[in-house]
Amino acid sequence: MGRGDWSRRRFVAALAGTGAAAAGCGESPGRAASAPTTSATASAPKAPGTAEAATPSAAPTPTGPRPLHLGTYTSVEGGGTGIGFATYDPATGEVTVGRPLTGVGDPSYLAVHPDGRTLYAVNEREQGAVTAVRLSDRTVLGSRGTGGGAPCHVSVHPGGRWLLSANYGSGSVAVHPIDASGAIGERADLVTHSAPEPGPGQDGPHAHQIVTSPDGGHVLAVDLGTDTVYTYRLDERTGKLTEVARAHTRPGAGPRHLTFHPEGRYAYLANEADNTVAVCAYDTRTGRLTIGAAQSTGTGPGTSYPAQLLVTPNGSYAYLANRGHNSLTRYAVEADGARLRLLDTVPVSGDFPRQIAFSPDGALLFAANQRSSTVSVFRVDEDNGELRLAGKPFASPVAVCALPL
Repeated sequence: MGRGDWSRRRFVAALAGTGAAAAGCGESPGRAASAPTTSATASAPKAPGTAEAATPSAAPTPTGPRPLHLGTYTSVEGGGTGIGFATYDPATGEVTVGRPLTGVGDPSYLAVHPDGRTLYAVNEREQGAVTAVRLSDRTVLGSRGTGGGAPCHVSVHPGGRWLLSANYGSGSVAVHPIDASGAIGERADLVTHSAPEPGPGQDGPHAHQIVTSPDGGHVLAVDLGTDTVYTYRLDERTGKLTEVARAHTRPGAGPRHLTFHPEGRYAYLANEADNTVAVCAYDTRTGRLTIGAAQSTGTGPGTSYPAQLLVTPNGSYAYLANRGHNSLTRYAVEADGARLRLLDTVPVSGDFPRQIAFSPDGALLFAANQRSSTVSVFRVDEDNGELRLAGKPFASPVAVCALPL
């Protein structure tokens, strides 16, 4: 990947006069364990085929402090020194920040293994990598190259044996094996999005996300540069990806992040470049995604760089992070997931909400605000989906990912 490609990966943040990157990070990938400075007590593993990470299944509200992991950039002015470790009170949303784990470079996106024992981070650099961290004692288990530049997304296949990552700068997706200890093995596959041609205003493919469908049957990769969502089958024996379908947005949409409805028949796509969202029908048998009409983000004219959508565990409401507008859009999810109805926007109480994530029970929503170096915590009303700020946002250097467990 050339220097120009990596610079483009960071172009949105440059508009604000900062050196921090501005592309995708995180959802809340399932439940896990471990307070940040003590031994982990793993929660029950999530079974394969359950709902995609950004839409956690409903769970009883836990008691006592819970782990919160924070992603940042270490190579920018004012950035962090590694992966942030904190705890939060699941009843109040109050956060207590602990000491970071240093030595992990540019951990801009985080994911946790289904068994809750291992944390994974991308190393978003020109020579990209993924790193594994054992949570019980915060030991770095090693890093592996992703085969591309500026990896911006990582997820764990529900079976727990494969790590999936997306290289924004190179427009490619990688697969790594995970061994019994949680460590990452040598790369098993690398697929570059060589077609179709880049969309308007794009210089090449830019893979922004790679996730597994709720039924576990397919892996979907969202590419902002080619205006395409690619569907693959993953060979769970070899780790090889086989493309089975492509879905194209309208030219210039710049798709960034896909989130499934809990029932798995519909998904919702945030389009960064044209400031829209779209409802997508998903065929569980073929893996084919059908992208619907572009819809408003409720942020008015201009580009607000939509970042990420989340859907509540009960499937009734969806939220969109708008970086330029510094807001969260609330939608009602209707017709069993087939329709989004715009309700309102809520100020995020921060600058440039790069990523949002639910606590495992869905009662809290965390927003990582990159430019203000803060994380806002909201209470989510289960009955009407309203968001209420749970106290003053807490400081976190160049906050680009918040992963509550």
